[in-house]
Amino acid sequence: MTTGGFSLAIDAMGGDNAPDIVLDGMELAAERHPGARFLLVGDEARIGGMLARRPRAAKACSVRHARDVISAEMKPTAALRQGRQSSMRIAIDAVAGGEAAGVVSAGNTGALMALAKIVVKTLPEIDRPALAAIAPSARGDVVLLDLGANIQCDARNLVEFAVMGDSFARAVLGLNAPSLGLLNVGSEELKGDDRVRAAAETLRESHIGATFHGFIEGHDIAAGTVDVVVTDGFTGNVALKTAEGTLKLMRDLLRQVFTSSIPARAGYLLARPALDRLREWMDPRRYNGAILLGLNGVVVKSHGGTDALGFAHAVDVAMDMVTHRFNDRIREGLAQIKKPVAAPAP
Repeated sequence: MTTGGFSLAIDAMGGDNAPDIVLDGMELAAERHPGARFLLVGDEARIGGMLARRPRAAKACSVRHARDVISAEMKPTAALRQGRQSSMRIAIDAVAGGEAAGVVSAGNTGALMALAKIVVKTLPEIDRPALAAIAPSARGDVVLLDLGANIQCDARNLVEFAVMGDSFARAVLGLNAPSLGLLNVGSEELKGDDRVRAAAETLRESHIGATFHGFIEGHDIAAGTVDVVVTDGFTGNVALKTAEGTLKLMRDLLRQVFTSSIPARAGYLLARPALDRLREWMDPRRYNGAILLGLNGVVVKSHGGTDALGFAHAVDVAMDMVTHRFNDRIREGLAQIKKPVAAPAP
């Protein structure tokens, strides 16, 4: 994709603590990506003074004024009608117009997805975009998709998700041959409905057949059985929210255990180095950034309540996708896929 010189457009006003956290994140991002140029979109008068106190970000960023902000409560339909002068829309317009290769926003998720699909549009080869994220597992990071963009999917959608997930794992995780699995109710070949079995058959015969693990079950996600987990948006969203709840339960239980008595507090001091490593490994900021794959540009959604480090990580993900020509990889992968016969969605 040809751009007008900006690596990414940044919605400076999206998120719970914008623009402060966004600008702090860009100060970190500018240090990590010294050759990158960013288009910072938001309230120019407010941002200008704040950039002066962040010299690396000031050097790497150009500012474009936006008079409006899409609130967290605004519905996607309202954002489409009323948000033309918002920081999110103007940042997305920069991608659609070829000025920037991608956009990062911590703003309203539904609005970002709706605007991106309407304004940036999907790649010609893609039927539906998918929402993806990176999560921890026992063997390292794992890519999960779809996480809610498509509640119902047919075999073609699942195959396209698999190709996008494979390309994403190569570009962002740096894996040369990522393993891939279809989430199912069992690992046996006869398990699941027609669409899942049709997608599996197509993937086995495809160019990524050698790394296609087959069907996996829910426990395989945390075990790290595969590098890429593919499923429909309904199942993927349930799996994601269940995992998030489990991680929170683990943190709460550890806190209770180590504060329950004086011996327990002493035990915490002894275990603190190991617990610090565990906390770093499970730090949600390392996994900040949900990615809408399959669009004619890079679109990354940062968590609205993240801090500067988390926002910088979302920028890192977007930059990896731009640098490694992510969309070109998708086109190349889909060109090698034999199209499956679509099975009806349940």
